[in-house]
Amino acid sequence: MIRYRDLSRSTQKDIHMTYRSTEQGATLIVVLLFLVLIILAGAIAVRQSTTDLKIATSDQINTVLLQSADSANQKLEMMVNGSADSTGYKDVTSATGALGHFLLFENNKTNEFIYCFNPRTQSYLTNSATVRASTGGYVDGLNNGICDYEKAEDYTSARQAVMTQMSITITPPEPNAERFGHVVLGKESEDRTSKKYKFDIRPTASLPAYSEPELGGNNCYAQTSIKANVATGEKSLNECLLAASTPSKMLYEQADVENVSSSTKCYPFGRGSQNPQCILSSSATP
Repeated sequence: MIRYRDLSRSTQKDIHMTYRSTEQGATLIVVLLFLVLIILAGAIAVRQSTTDLKIATSDQINTVLLQSADSANQKLEMMVNGSADSTGYKDVTSATGALGHFLLFENNKTNEFIYCFNPRTQSYLTNSATVRASTGGYVDGLNNGICDYEKAEDYTSARQAVMTQMSITITPPEPNAERFGHVVLGKESEDRTSKKYKFDIRPTASLPAYSEPELGGNNCYAQTSIKANVATGEKSLNECLLAASTPSKMLYEQADVENVSSSTKCYPFGRGSQNPQCILSSSATP
């Protein structure tokens, strides 16, 4: 640079070269800043999409579990409210049925009737159920109703995704309950069939595929669903599934079961002839 005779030109050229050098360094910094911003924007977008995916998955799981648990409730309700001649009604209200176990035996009112819900089979009888005493242990050795996540037939569908276990108990008496509130209107208070029963029904649905419903080597479904009956140092079914990180949902429903009285009008006022149901057959004996 000192070889130029024109000092002004040399100075100008020197200044010009210094300016170009400074401009190139600033461009690099700006480009790096833009790259950092792009990387941050991409990371935020990926994180947001992952969060959205988790929320969508959680919502789908919640819906599936809710439908499965509610399906078990609806199935039991349909059987009880169905025709008295149907097989389902006879099964569930018989002496060995899920509700008949309580309706026909006064000593069973503190038991917990448990069965693994499967809409493809009828599992509402004591031979395929577990009956727990409030003090612990199994009544009459009945322990065939606990869901087993290793058995395909214990899942609610052939996809082997959702498993639902039902728990039925008599609602504990309330100290301030209405007097004779347990008696059906129009019935004798001493008659067994005139009593009205209130049941606590707890269906618990889970997804064992996400995480095994097992804690400390014990099947969570072997635990009671009644928190008041949990032994010291143990966990309830819901608490065990939560500790095992198994997606689950427990519903709680109270249901009143009673015999409904009905009457038949033999001579409708101002209309037609006698109702055939009021006419005795000729073979009837006095």
